[in-house]
Amino acid sequence: MVVAIVVCILAGCQQPDRINSRPPSGEPAAPKAQRITRFDIEWSDYKVDTADIPHNTALSVFLAEQGVPAAKLNQLPSGLRGVFPVRSIRAGRPTYLFRTQDSSLAYWVYSHTPSVYLKIDLQGDSLHATLDTLATTRTVRLLHATIESSLWNAMVQAGAKPEVALALSDIFAWTVDFFALGKGDQFYAVYEQESLDSVPIGIGTIFTARYISDRKDTVAAYRFVQNGIYSYWDARGNSLRRAFLKAPLKFSRISSHFSYARMHPILHTVRAHTGVDYAAPAGTPVMALGDGTVIERGYKGGGGNTVKIRHNSVYTTAYLHLKGYAKGIAPGVRVTQGQAIGYVGSTGMATGPHLDFRVWMNGKPVNPLTLKSPSVEPIGSENREAFQREVQRQDSLLASYGQE
Repeated sequence: MVVAIVVCILAGCQQPDRINSRPPSGEPAAPKAQRITRFDIEWSDYKVDTADIPHNTALSVFLAEQGVPAAKLNQLPSGLRGVFPVRSIRAGRPTYLFRTQDSSLAYWVYSHTPSVYLKIDLQGDSLHATLDTLATTRTVRLLHATIESSLWNAMVQAGAKPEVALALSDIFAWTVDFFALGKGDQFYAVYEQESLDSVPIGIGTIFTARYISDRKDTVAAYRFVQNGIYSYWDARGNSLRRAFLKAPLKFSRISSHFSYARMHPILHTVRAHTGVDYAAPAGTPVMALGDGTVIERGYKGGGGNTVKIRHNSVYTTAYLHLKGYAKGIAPGVRVTQGQAIGYVGSTGMATGPHLDFRVWMNGKPVNPLTLKSPSVEPIGSENREAFQREVQRQDSLLASYGQE
């Protein structure tokens, strides 16, 4: 269930009508020839077409095919420098072509996201590029989702965009085990839904959130600013962020637990398995459990492609059977919590794609699922009173919609 509770208009957007040309998929339709301005261009002054950049086609080649002269194309590198990196222009994204009466191209607009666009002015002797955003509306909504199979499906069934699931998994990454969600578990959230021309295009801020397990255990997340940075805290003022993530993957499942007597799936002998296996599609990003230094990167026999990280003088983690390594991962490199270090694979002795994840404490293997991770900086004494007021405000907001 998603309930709209407040509408905040950031800026007005006129609803465009269709033109004869095909509108880009998932993008607002192009308006008819009338006095409508979009991208700071009067549409009625031009003939407007749409076109996607084909795959494996350079921007200069694409624009040349649209009739842009070579003299202008030579200005592309300098014109885009400091405005928008040309390597970030993606094939398949919608573009708009504004032509004058003689069919020469006056403007080219690249829709980087539904609301962010790059505009190249091709009029005159010099090329001029600008990066800007379209005005959007933000609606504050209350979400209530009950787990039946997965968080992702629960969000969709509740009428929320899947991006809400990603945001909640980030907020509760250190405190909720998303691999152990049970049927009947509940999530509540107050968040912003961003729309363009009444079409949802993403989410903004999540102001507060709750996770309630089927055992009625509750984890609350209160958004509050400290030292100029917004983060999420529990009701006692402890940061939800921990030294270690709950798991090095998102949206997967545990296929094998920590054990000193497991039947090996390939060797068919009883052996110790001092780690946890996470089944996930090949290529799924694997994240560093916490800040640390890479001490090993390479092929390790049955473990296949492996990355090992020393986090401090006590904790070390390892990530086995990787398909490959993230760019820049090498011994001696510092990594940060949540940084991609590799990708799920099935190298070494593996029956299928999965991550074998291991943790050592003072050189001895420990069960990753029972690892206790301390929180980081709590709310300071100078902010305690303001924080408690914010807790009361957010609790009252949720209570007014039936969530105690």
